Amino acid sequence: MESLDLPQTRATPRVSFAAETRTLTLEGESYPENSFQFFEPILAWVDAYLGERREAITITVNMPYMNSSSTKCMLDLLDRFEDAWRHGQPVLMHWYYDPDNGRALELAEEFREEVSFPFKTVPARG
Repeated sequence: MESLDLPQTRATPRVSFAAETRTLTLEGESYPENSFQFFEPILAWVDAYLGERREAITITVNMPYMNSSSTKCMLDLLDRFEDAWRHGQPVLMHWYYDPDNGRALELAEEFREEVSFPFKTVPARG
């Protein structure tokens, strides 16, 4: 399986996969000019990974800001993990949020309502 490692930029999160822990990490703000273009290779990688493996995967997200199109792409990503979960693949989400930003927790809770796999909201430490 090809690794995934996209560097963080001013407008896009760092996206990486640690094979030894089977952890997909997205961290940083997400407001690219074209969110769908940015997320396309991530979604393709996730599709390939989930198609090849049935082992547990953990997703760690720490994205203090997402524009509306990035939010849509995140929902597409969560749909893929939800489908894997429903087909017996262990999935765990750790969503970090700024405890001083009520909207950040609301957004995390909205995402959590979209899935049935374990989804933990965690206050981010400064």
